Amino acid sequence: MRVLKFLLQKEFKQIFRNKGLLPLIFVVPFVQLLILPLAADYEVKNINISIVDQDHSSYSRHLISKITSSGYFKLAGYAPTFKEGFKQIENGQADLILEIPTGFERNLIRENQQKLFIAVNAINGVKAGLGGNYLSQIISDYNNDIRLQWIQPGRFKDAPTIQVVSSNWFNPFMNYNYFMVPGILVVLVTMVGSYMCALNIVKEKEAGTIEQINVTPIKKYQFVLGKLIPFWVIGMMVFTIGLFIVARLVYGIVPVGSVLLLYGYLAIYLIALLGLGLLISTFAETQQQAMSVAYFFIMIFMLMSGLFTPLDGMPQWAYVIAKINPVTYFIDVVRMIILKGSGFSDLVYHFTIMTGFALLLNGLAIWNYRKTS
Repeated sequence: MRVLKFLLQKEFKQIFRNKGLLPLIFVVPFVQLLILPLAADYEVKNINISIVDQDHSSYSRHLISKITSSGYFKLAGYAPTFKEGFKQIENGQADLILEIPTGFERNLIRENQQKLFIAVNAINGVKAGLGGNYLSQIISDYNNDIRLQWIQPGRFKDAPTIQVVSSNWFNPFMNYNYFMVPGILVVLVTMVGSYMCALNIVKEKEAGTIEQINVTPIKKYQFVLGKLIPFWVIGMMVFTIGLFIVARLVYGIVPVGSVLLLYGYLAIYLIALLGLGLLISTFAETQQQAMSVAYFFIMIFMLMSGLFTPLDGMPQWAYVIAKINPVTYFIDVVRMIILKGSGFSDLVYHFTIMTGFALLLNGLAIWNYRKTS
């Protein structure tokens, strides 16, 4: 323990003496946590729509009013012809075109039907798909409104109907910040821990101090623990500040479940993550190599963790990769505890998997660190 104590003193002094490193650890993640959730919104709004109204009737004006007041669409302008509306798409001024043909109101009243034409710019597939669905739903609601206006009260018997009442559990107001902030916090802790830890041993190699340590009677596990524990403590601090200052004070997120259970899982997760960083640093010879390898893994962890896209929508090979991604499990746990209030019995599987990651990665790091005596 005495040897480990001196190693920890050395590591903490090196970390806090580096004035350029401290802002990267304690300032940058929280600025990102303030900004990123504002952009990570699954709702697509302010979709620019160009309308070609060739009817100019009360029915067409009502439809246009219903579209623009929905909150999803922004009127890019009126075009006299479809050709003019298509130019707005080519110039990037519009995302959709709605063409209302001549005789729209007349045919709707006389023949009880009328076709509308929708053209969608599909360069951005997500925006195109959601925009087209929003517009189709608005037109369907508009059609139902007209049918209700035409029904004469008391003429027909009331038909039995099924009423559907939705209830949103765990996030009743569908606030995307509640869903995204915990996941983004996990990614930021992952980035800080893996990057800093991966550069640690490599920095010793470049400075030449690793040779001095190698000729001492320090054992391999003591050396690895001396490198791991400081960043484990820093990871705990970063998560605490993000959860109780940024998430709570800025976004109003209060954990529903046990905070102690959350920190218990965080402790195991950080051990696994820092083990990966140490493993990378034992292979790399320069800081540039360590940063490149760490960046490679972080990008895969982040994009294939289920943070931005559901795991069930991935192809089978990507789903398998996501299931061997430690970030995937921690994002699930954070959301389950903070939003759902899950207990330990619900998280036994997650604890087992993360413990396996921690033992495997740290075991490989200790085994791969070659110490010459």
